[in-house]
Amino acid sequence: MRTEDVLAAIATGLWRWDNASGVVSLDAEAARLLGLPAEPVRLTEAAVRSRFHPVDWNEIDGVVHLAVAEDTLAEARLRIMDEHGRVLRTVRTRSKPLIEGDDYQLVGTLQEVAEPQPGTAAATPITGDWRRSREAFLLDAGRALAEARSTAEVLRVAASLSMPGFSPDGLAVFGVAGDRLRIIGHHGHDKGDEGPFTSMTLDTDYPAAEVARTGRAIYLPSPEEYLRRFPMTWPLAQRFGRRSWAFVPLVVAGRTMGAWMAAFKHPVAFTPDERSVLTTVARMLAQALARAGVAESERELSLGLQRTMMPVLGPGIPGIRVAARYVPTGGGLQVGGDWYDLIRLPGGSGAGRIALVIGDVQGHDVRAAGLMGQLRIALRAYASEGHRPDAVLSRASRFLYGINEGTTAGGGDAGAPGAPGIPDATAAADAADPFGAPRFATCLYLEVDLESGRVEIARAGHPDPAVRMTDGTVLLRPTAGGLPLGIDPDTDYPTTRLALEPGETLMICTDGLLETGGHDLDSGWERVRKLLEADDGEDLEALADRLVEAVHGPGSHHTTGPLADRREDDIAVLLLSRQGTAALPAPRRTMMTVAQAEPERIAAAREQLRQLLHDWADGDQVDSAVLMVSEMVTNVLVHTDGDALLVAEVVCAEDSRRRLRVEVADASDELPHKRHPGEMASSGRGLWLMEMLADAWGVDPRGEGKATWFELHESGGPGGSPSG
Repeated sequence: MRTEDVLAAIATGLWRWDNASGVVSLDAEAARLLGLPAEPVRLTEAAVRSRFHPVDWNEIDGVVHLAVAEDTLAEARLRIMDEHGRVLRTVRTRSKPLIEGDDYQLVGTLQEVAEPQPGTAAATPITGDWRRSREAFLLDAGRALAEARSTAEVLRVAASLSMPGFSPDGLAVFGVAGDRLRIIGHHGHDKGDEGPFTSMTLDTDYPAAEVARTGRAIYLPSPEEYLRRFPMTWPLAQRFGRRSWAFVPLVVAGRTMGAWMAAFKHPVAFTPDERSVLTTVARMLAQALARAGVAESERELSLGLQRTMMPVLGPGIPGIRVAARYVPTGGGLQVGGDWYDLIRLPGGSGAGRIALVIGDVQGHDVRAAGLMGQLRIALRAYASEGHRPDAVLSRASRFLYGINEGTTAGGGDAGAPGAPGIPDATAAADAADPFGAPRFATCLYLEVDLESGRVEIARAGHPDPAVRMTDGTVLLRPTAGGLPLGIDPDTDYPTTRLALEPGETLMICTDGLLETGGHDLDSGWERVRKLLEADDGEDLEALADRLVEAVHGPGSHHTTGPLADRREDDIAVLLLSRQGTAALPAPRRTMMTVAQAEPERIAAAREQLRQLLHDWADGDQVDSAVLMVSEMVTNVLVHTDGDALLVAEVVCAEDSRRRLRVEVADASDELPHKRHPGEMASSGRGLWLMEMLADAWGVDPRGEGKATWFELHESGGPGGSPSG
């Protein structure tokens, strides 16, 4: 009797599904079970699919792909539908994939089975409850694994997964390194249990090694099956007391990167649905591990770049304390164009001189980081040659302009004339920016005399420095400046001078510290100023941490600025404090230059004086002082051809009250005279105002020019402790 006749006698049909051609061959019994005439027939895949319930077809499709991937049997229950959508019967199919290259054929059987009666506990591989719980579990697992940012987090998530109905109590993740298998992490075992499995060759008689070699899962439902298939390594697994094991490949982009072991203390049959869940979790786990590996590599590269490009501000410079922070907040490799530097300068006397540099190259990418490295080396070279601050920035601007010219021209020598020892890394930078767009950079360069505290500043489009005085007053020091580096090779950078007293702290930063979190420069400065005023000046490292945390940490989301968007930018900040105590109480002092070409800086001068007198007792006196300063500076700009130099200081008088002294110097020898302006005159009232408002005033001739000054003695109620 033929095999087909025997199978027909027990109501079992045969079918063959050719995946390459999409043709399904049915014998007579299989055709009958599908509701077709009882005779052999060849149908298209679409015609056969129309006979199955849509939900069951989706189920069998996943089971078949799982069987092909694992080279196992595909088993499922299917409901057969007629032309009107009614269920005719339920059949069970068991088929074996015959793989031929990238294609396969399924050869199997169809057999009618009885439907379970309502209310019975009969379980089938396909139930709505199982599907719903499985889908909910896979969605939750996918979300958790997608949020894991490191290999350790991925392993913790994998260990916490609770699979529906068959949660493993022992997990291990193996990775392939060359021709060896190593354990990446494990759960449910004691420390040291991984010893024998730490590093083994891929030809070891061990399930994980075979899975990594072949890329096919291995399911061991019983200790007997483990012993039969892997007798050499069974003694290693026996001591853990598990009853079932699943070893599933970790595959990413078609490459097997390792294996995942799930071990159970209770027997597991590994039905097609259970294998499907394990395989799906393994795919998500492999993707999560791959993402975490890439992220960790990027973080390691970023940290390496930062360590290479940023200086080490260690001890060894007498008389000062220094603290610095760099926080990359952009995307990608977390590198950008912000940098800071501290340079020991040649020459000088006593404690010597140092230069502080902080800057920001346009962009947040590898090209910006490359240009930043070149510019930092150039600035170091120019500073080491002994150039003054304005000359250092002028040369650096020509250097960057030369790089931009070479970039837009498609290569060539991008170095600036006379740049000593500057490596030509333009080609490497261009590789990261195929469009070769010119880049500019802002920069602040400060030369500090450590003995006298004199600071000379040159600024190229960068935020101004700030000083925290010994009494806690914080002033933003307006400085003259020029265009950002790299825009105009002939830009001049005027120098501004100030004095840093013992106990005072100087802060310089990039705009990321001010503008991050929806702030503009003004509102961002107010946020930073409050932090500086609240500091006691004792621990610079702690202050640097607080500045970064307030701007970039979780609390920054509760102190957003007035702008609609939360701008994120790299942050660089450098703090320098002079050690020691002044012989006398240190006066509170500010100084700034108002150039003929910058009359708008008169408003900055008024604001500087208000900040200097922020705790003055009498508000009317503050208004009077601001009015007189405005008149004095305006007179210089209107009646002379030179610039105005403003110096204002607050000192303690003998009676413990404070005294404000303001001087405005200019280069003109012509002394001011009192006039009697008419009712409609627009000028001539400045000296009369000083006569009425100041406690004392005068005009002192100087060697070149003169200085007009006034003094105010603090009056009124308590106005804060005196300076010093």
